[in-house]
Amino acid sequence: MRHLIAAIVFLGCSAPLVRAQGNYEVQVYGYDLVPKSVTMVELHSNFTVSGSKETVDGVLPTNHQEHETVEITHGFNEWFETGFYIFTNIQPGGSWMYVGSHIRPRFAVPERYHLPVGISISNEIGWQRPNISLDTWTWEIRPIVDKKIDKVYLSFNPTIDRSLHGPESKRGFEFSPNFKFGYDVTKKVSMGLEYYGSLGPVTGFDPLRDQQQQILPAVDIDFGKNWEFNFGVGVGVTQATDHLLVKAILGYRFNNHKD
Repeated sequence: MRHLIAAIVFLGCSAPLVRAQGNYEVQVYGYDLVPKSVTMVELHSNFTVSGSKETVDGVLPTNHQEHETVEITHGFNEWFETGFYIFTNIQPGGSWMYVGSHIRPRFAVPERYHLPVGISISNEIGWQRPNISLDTWTWEIRPIVDKKIDKVYLSFNPTIDRSLHGPESKRGFEFSPNFKFGYDVTKKVSMGLEYYGSLGPVTGFDPLRDQQQQILPAVDIDFGKNWEFNFGVGVGVTQATDHLLVKAILGYRFNNHKD
């Protein structure tokens, strides 16, 4: 389980909220994998309270869209898991559509090596419908570094992503860092901040007004070893970012017999 709210100075770094993730999977990853032979099923529910209001180049506006994503992750051993995503979208008028799917293999340095920080890396690749994203095929490389210090939890995902097919493919790799700060207010509740950004090509960042940056006060609640729950409200701090987002993640681990 992981963690969140208490005020913090903002160092800056985070994830592809609007460009790469498209508000379908709003999550800062922790280092740990799903255990061997265990399957985790998560529902990501994200509602854009205030977003874009016009169709641009055939891409639907985000305002009042409800995004429902099913993530299924299976652990194969102490250093490898694979996740699969099914993205869906509910339009303001009530129509529900399949948006696309991604696959995400992830590798981690096992705990038995006793590194001072947790380290893992994922590669996520997949397709989205062109009326959701003109860049229909994308690839995300997400290194993950985290650390728990007493009641404080820190996680940094210096993500690199790129379009494989679409108008943004000529931009090459882009830097979309994520950061999470959490503080355990009780044994079961952690509060803090999450930050998500898409800053532009690694060869030269976009002007600030064109970058996507969002800050989310959030809470994690521990309902038991098999459960995961995260809730947050995101505020866009640049004009290129959706202005207000509400997100929730509910997950359950099946066949988790580990004490």
